[in-house]
Amino acid sequence: MQTTILKGKTVSSKIKEGLIDRVKHLKSLDITPGLAAIIIGNNPASELYVSSKAKTFKKMNCFSEIFKLDKDIKQNEIIEFIKRLNKNDKFHGILLQLPLPVHIDENELLNTIDPIKDVDGFHPANLGLLMQGNPNFIPCTPLGCIKILDHYKIKTEKKHVVVVGRSNIVGKPIASLLSQNFNYGNATVTLCHSRTSNLSQFTKQADILIAAVGVPNLIKKNMVREGVVIIDVGINRIEDKDKERGYRIVGDVDFEGMLNHAEAITPVPGGVGVMTVTMLLSNTIDSAFNKIKKMEIK
Repeated sequence: MQTTILKGKTVSSKIKEGLIDRVKHLKSLDITPGLAAIIIGNNPASELYVSSKAKTFKKMNCFSEIFKLDKDIKQNEIIEFIKRLNKNDKFHGILLQLPLPVHIDENELLNTIDPIKDVDGFHPANLGLLMQGNPNFIPCTPLGCIKILDHYKIKTEKKHVVVVGRSNIVGKPIASLLSQNFNYGNATVTLCHSRTSNLSQFTKQADILIAAVGVPNLIKKNMVREGVVIIDVGINRIEDKDKERGYRIVGDVDFEGMLNHAEAITPVPGGVGVMTVTMLLSNTIDSAFNKIKKMEIK
């Protein structure tokens, strides 16, 4: 079996092509889609990730500003800062880069972001709308997964999808999306997690497996059936002295072991990670259009 590599870059490029005219229309109205990205503390990985987002926005003629806050900043100070961004009309989206320092209450900060600017889709109001089947902003990584499936014409209806990982960022939203009556939904979904007993009992049943648990190479060839479709969300650093930087990036799935066994698989890097940034851009542009609609209603 020849395994199809589901390249996120290919899908991302196609989506960006479709966003060009939307940005041009906003620009004609003197509106530039803007994102405020907040980093708290000194996390090199987070800084690199946010920097890549800023570059993507710039290439698409959008606006992004990075706000670096001290790691010892107090909770109430961040809350007040977010409230000011909520009122700042030049920003259509607000991103709080995770993870946060241990003394910071993540949920309180995410709840402070105005839902209409919550382009990450993590606010309870947006997660609630998603559960109702009437989403406003869909979290970027789950949305990116669905766009990959859509691009490669991989059907989900009547399929058994097994999701490994139950985070609010990926696992729970993707399980909800794929089980609902959407174009890319109508699947039977099993949600597994760290307390699941005999994980392979469930992964072997999957027509589509979505791995989002953050454990390097957790899913092996003997844990899935031949012909499975795999979406690997994991991004893990493992030590590799042969690499100049001293590590390499791998997913939650043993990629090499799945070749000629899986029908299709996303690579790491080059798969879902690319799509996450693209969907953040798309959600921010949607937010800018939402603002126009509200102005027209008034």
